[in-house]
Amino acid sequence: MQITVNGETVTTEPVTVLAYLESIGIDPRRVAVELNRDILPKAEYPATLLAEGDQIEIVQFVGGG
Repeated sequence: MQITVNGETVTTEPVTVLAYLESIGIDPRRVAVELNRDILPKAEYPATLLAEGDQIEIVQFVGGG
């Protein structure tokens, strides 16, 4: 299936948001995820299944000082 991640079309198997993040090497504790223009609470990552045409924005937190 195809989804859009940060503006780029990618092909993936049907997976949960948590499984997708882990598959691309992203620590889910260090990002915010917007799914179809709505912020997805972290508690919902394991139960939210991605579907054909979904749009995801992944924002990583950056520390500095």
